[in-house]
Amino acid sequence: MLQGVTIRDMLLIDRLALDFQPGLNVLTGETGAGKSILLDALGFVLGWRGRADLVRPGAAQGEVEAVFDIPADHPAQAVLAEAGIAADDALILRRVNTAEGRKSAWVNGRRVSGEVLRALSETLVELHGQHDDRGLLNPRGHRALLDDFAGNAALLEQTRATWRAASRARADLAAAQDRLDALRAEEDFLRHAVQELDQLAPEPGEEAALDTRRRLMQAAERLRGDVARARAALGEEGAERQMLDALRWLEGAAEGVEGRLDAGMAALERALTELGEAQAGVDDCLDALDLDPAALETVEERLFALRGLARKHGVLADDLGVLADDLRGRLAALDAGSDDLARLRAAEGTAREAHDAACAALGAARSQAAARLDAAMAAELAPLKMERARFHTRIAPADPGPEGADQVIFEVATNPGAPAGALNRIASGGELSRFLLALKVCLSRGGARMTLIFDEIDRGVGGATADAVGRRLRALAQGQNGGQGGAQVLVVTHSPQVAALGMHHWRVSKRVQDGQTLSEVTPLGEAERIDEIARMLAGDTITDAARAAARALLAA
Repeated sequence: MLQGVTIRDMLLIDRLALDFQPGLNVLTGETGAGKSILLDALGFVLGWRGRADLVRPGAAQGEVEAVFDIPADHPAQAVLAEAGIAADDALILRRVNTAEGRKSAWVNGRRVSGEVLRALSETLVELHGQHDDRGLLNPRGHRALLDDFAGNAALLEQTRATWRAASRARADLAAAQDRLDALRAEEDFLRHAVQELDQLAPEPGEEAALDTRRRLMQAAERLRGDVARARAALGEEGAERQMLDALRWLEGAAEGVEGRLDAGMAALERALTELGEAQAGVDDCLDALDLDPAALETVEERLFALRGLARKHGVLADDLGVLADDLRGRLAALDAGSDDLARLRAAEGTAREAHDAACAALGAARSQAAARLDAAMAAELAPLKMERARFHTRIAPADPGPEGADQVIFEVATNPGAPAGALNRIASGGELSRFLLALKVCLSRGGARMTLIFDEIDRGVGGATADAVGRRLRALAQGQNGGQGGAQVLVVTHSPQVAALGMHHWRVSKRVQDGQTLSEVTPLGEAERIDEIARMLAGDTITDAARAAARALLAA
């Protein structure tokens, strides 16, 4: 519930504090007194997009503060939690607009964006008026309104879930088809490349090994002579023979020197062992250098084949094996593609059928709710002096989507035999106001959780019809709509019949101060209320007869 609004330096208002009450609150005043300014200011603090020139001329900035009372289970609590704002029973919105056009907003003392304000406003306030194209008059929102009236939340969630599943299945099928088409386009290349790679059978590190072997073979003739001479120097005619002779001579002399040669002889024996290992290594090298020209040609052909294939595919020679595995995988995917497509088509068909079934169930629920809504509207239109008008909820096929496969349009026929048409195109101003009020009454679910604002919704009607409008507004405020709790209702009106039915009454007027025109809002007591309703009946000159008529309206 909206508890109060404080406005400073906005348009024609310098300072204004309003404390609203539960039930039906009415605001009256002469045309141009500033009633719409109150709505502009409230819309500003709620983050609604409106007029830009809000700051009162001569002021540095304008400010609006609104205080709402919200219980622990109010939908606004979820918005606060998502924004990381501490929740309380009192919700305080404050927004400032500088003369230069800069806007700043706070919620419970914390700086927030306009998006947060608008998200909160959707849970706090509903505005309805003759030119309200954001709500009941917007055909794009009729389906959601009907679903809310029908209580289709569970069916909607099921439909959205099956739509998401069907969308994923369609995307998977399309992606698989694209991949298969791409593979088919390069099938000849894949098969040739895999055959070529399989025939070569490259191994990791093979290029480096072949390159080393090739360079070794190319230098074999020059190197082999040096290695052979070294082998001879180490062999039986070289170092080995001399070391053996030395060892034999030392063994003969060892007995006469009392062990002085033991260490030297042991070292010589170890040297002979190391010499043997050196000879073996040199022999291996000689064997490697002992190659025929055909072997060199074979190595070069293999090396050049590896490098040529690597250049052809734009990879390193060591990566040819990885490339071969990748190409073989793509070929396998191509060969298995038809089976995969069949499986994905079946999955897509199953998901589509599930969504179709969910759409059908939702559509059936909408059709039943449409009949109930039409009957409820017929019952509401009669007290509003429109018993000959007809309201019809038309449900037409639409492209399947997350919200089902139905288009919902509210249509009216204002006279018997007249063709039905869209609500915002057929009804006249006065008729439209009454249709909107009847719709609001029928569609209201949990209205006590939101503040309902009706901006001159009684425009174009008078007499008994205006009285009927006022009584429906009062019933909505008192909770007489199907036993629901009452809503806080704010009505801006020029109708004395509607004003007389209000539970709380404020008069909006203008005054001139220091050469400036300012608006002020005054709560009316019983006597002031009689005079205000008399003014609405008689004009500027209030007569005793007008006062008597006002008393009669208030007593009715």
